[in-house]
Amino acid sequence: MTVVLTIASLIGFVALTAGTALFVAAEFSLTALERSTVEAHARDGDVRARAVRQAHRTLSFQLSGAQLGITITTLITGYIAEPVLARLLAPLFGLVGIPDSAATGISLVLALILATSLSMIYGELVPKNIAIAAPLATARTTAGPMVAFSTVFKPMIQFLNGTANWVVRRLGVEPAEELRSARSPQELGSLVRTSAQHGALDQRTAQILDRSLQFGARSAEELMTPRVKIEALERTDTIGDLLAAAARTGFSRFPVIDGDLDNTLGVVHVKQAFTHPARTRAGVGLAQIAQPVPVVPASLDGDEVLERVRADGMQVALVVDEYGGTAGLVTMEDIIEEILGDVRDEHDEEERDVRRVSDGWDCSGLLRIDEISRATGYQAPEGEYETLGGLVLTRLGRIPAAGDIVVLPQRRGHDRRHIDGPGGWLARVERMDGRRVDRVRLVPVDDRSLEREQQPAGREYHHG
Repeated sequence: MTVVLTIASLIGFVALTAGTALFVAAEFSLTALERSTVEAHARDGDVRARAVRQAHRTLSFQLSGAQLGITITTLITGYIAEPVLARLLAPLFGLVGIPDSAATGISLVLALILATSLSMIYGELVPKNIAIAAPLATARTTAGPMVAFSTVFKPMIQFLNGTANWVVRRLGVEPAEELRSARSPQELGSLVRTSAQHGALDQRTAQILDRSLQFGARSAEELMTPRVKIEALERTDTIGDLLAAAARTGFSRFPVIDGDLDNTLGVVHVKQAFTHPARTRAGVGLAQIAQPVPVVPASLDGDEVLERVRADGMQVALVVDEYGGTAGLVTMEDIIEEILGDVRDEHDEEERDVRRVSDGWDCSGLLRIDEISRATGYQAPEGEYETLGGLVLTRLGRIPAAGDIVVLPQRRGHDRRHIDGPGGWLARVERMDGRRVDRVRLVPVDDRSLEREQQPAGREYHHG
């Protein structure tokens, strides 16, 4: 082999490795790029970004072209590199006394290892890592040559890509020309949480974004103020009674009922009182000024609930259960609190839904299980309950009394089923409101403390 041919072969090896690197970089940068990023730069007049956009819009075709380019350059690299490297290495073995017959075989093996290693490192791994770290810059550099190559070899690429698509369809999958750019709320929520964990987003901002993304999955039943907490006025009450109720409770809207909440006539707002002269207010019945209220099923999703509430002048909707009874009332404040968290004003009571105490958390029994999880970290398994009070009631199997202590089950890993046995949490009923659990003390405990709370008879509670 002449010196010129050896040098030409080495130059060809370097050039082909660079070609492999170009195709690998193009492949990874195109798949790592978000369509919105490409479109934004193309609209701003970036000429090379327009080439990237062109490649991105025919992504499957371009990736097939990149694969063809990688295959061609890799095969030719092996064909020309291994013999020349073997011939360069063979004399070195002669210097250490290895026979020519053995030196030829050893040099071929080492040449194969060396050529493969250099091609993999500089032709694949390095460009791959660069493309993942800086996808837009890499795509802007490689898109032009990639599009040109795909245009020249278009018939071959179309044949190979068409054959592959035929096989994919036979497997029951419909091929896609582009990567899906839309993201589900769950995927976006995961991105938000990951960004917050890495410091790219403020924790409070991330929480609001995550709550907003999950809002549509909430139901009217989860958003509403439950029936037991609704302050209602009778149809025979007057505007004077409305003003007194507003001063006493701090609320501005009240359902007007005929006997009970299942017979709700409408809703009144305290501002309606001021459209009547003070001297006549005592004689004006609320049935005369009550405004119709939209009714929504308890299962209606959060987005629809928001639309109904916004469309209503009173910004309120009545929630009914599957039997037609009133389950609760959902207001704009309920919706805002679902996204922003607890919103309090000068009329709100001082007692908070969740309050950190020395040994755990003091919680409202009306809080949903997911709200308890966010506030305390306690993960309850799925069951026939929606609220913390409902969970305590389910575990006791009777109407609780103040002082009752119950060992709570805990969801383990991704298992959402009902899991019996100690779960590392105790719940103590602090206060009852009639037959409703009003306040609960949640306490995380170790296994030894849990064992002390278990009774010999195996019952999961004791009465304190």
